[in-house]
Amino acid sequence: MKAFYQRVVAELVREGKLRRSARVLVVCGGDLDKAVFQEAGLVDVTISNVDDRMDGSSYAPFHWSFQDAEQLTYADGEFDVVAVHAGLHHCRSPHRALLEMYRVAREGVLVIEARDSWSMRRACDLGVALDYELPAVSENNFTHGGVENGPIPNYVYRWTEREVIKTLASANPEGKQACRFFYGLELPYELVALAGPSKLALLKALAVPLRVLTWALPSQGNCFGFWVTRPKYPEDLQPWLTIADGTILPKGHPAASKR
Repeated sequence: MKAFYQRVVAELVREGKLRRSARVLVVCGGDLDKAVFQEAGLVDVTISNVDDRMDGSSYAPFHWSFQDAEQLTYADGEFDVVAVHAGLHHCRSPHRALLEMYRVAREGVLVIEARDSWSMRRACDLGVALDYELPAVSENNFTHGGVENGPIPNYVYRWTEREVIKTLASANPEGKQACRFFYGLELPYELVALAGPSKLALLKALAVPLRVLTWALPSQGNCFGFWVTRPKYPEDLQPWLTIADGTILPKGHPAASKR
């Protein structure tokens, strides 16, 4: 998803939603994240991961931090933006990791993952996409690359738009949720080649129909991204709430009526 990742970041920078001066945390990060954010012109980026084999000095001029995406050690709102690329599906709870990202972000959250679409489910049925990420482990000598970067192949958790909205609304019912979604198609020839020549030939045969399908229905592609803007108060407060002495309360609350 490199090209898709680059496109989404560049678009957000161009629109001013992702400022080049923003303080950014990348979870489940690595070399690709460094390259994408450097190319986009960002200067204050911290790349984090749970992989103890990673050399933090290689991410200079960016910063490095050993962090579990499901249990970040940072304070609420410590970063302007928190981002992840193809990392949430390596977590025991992708939802928990998303909410940790949301917690430590002050302005917004960027996620690049896969969408749970009809086409992706059919691709898994045909063996040209995976439900469990075995190659990620086999390519790491069966010791790393799976769930929590361990030796067990992780389930490839895929998202829907509605699921993102419901997750964030449950975590922050006080504010109106603003989510923007991105779609793309990048055919994984190198990954499918690991499954054998017959699977690779099948994917190549499906390439043109898939491009036609995703041209007509972009959400059927294998690339999915979402940008979540954190609510600002009082303008993004739910209409049934108010702020009384710095506390968010229902408008019918006794303390709210004493204002």
